[in-house]
Amino acid sequence: MTEPNSVKAVLEQLAEAEKQRAEPHLSSKQRRARTVSRLAAVQALYQMELAGEGVETVITEFANFRFDTDIEGEALAEADEAYFADIVRGVIESQRDIDTAIKARLASNWKLERIDATLRALLRSGAWELIKHPETPREVVIDEYVELAKAFFDDSEARFVNAALDGVSRDTRK
Repeated sequence: MTEPNSVKAVLEQLAEAEKQRAEPHLSSKQRRARTVSRLAAVQALYQMELAGEGVETVITEFANFRFDTDIEGEALAEADEAYFADIVRGVIESQRDIDTAIKARLASNWKLERIDATLRALLRSGAWELIKHPETPREVVIDEYVELAKAFFDDSEARFVNAALDGVSRDTRK
């Protein structure tokens, strides 16, 4: 695992990657808000796992204290708070099915429980979107989570996220 980037660096990296792809039914501002929501959902799932906090507590905390504020001295772009809440609630509600879909794409000697908590949150969020939002192009979902992985990890983990989510997509989107 590499040293985590600043929030500003992560958002700049995601903005650059966003130029490479698009969700055709969303405006640029809506796509940006969705990207921020994905990042926040990964952070929320990580927080929930480590601190043992409940889903509604974390969603409320993000809505009241994290969105529309400065983080590390940088203004966070506007988030699609409803989409953020959908991801977090959806991952928790469907976690058994999501984990099964992810485990099917891990090497036989890999255990999901032994994967880094941030990486698990990335995989779970991405898998949830692939399974529950077939209207969002698979390339958009995979690219977004690969870019998030690059913000937190080395290229090998980003390639792992790409391969795992591509496999989940192939298994769940016929």
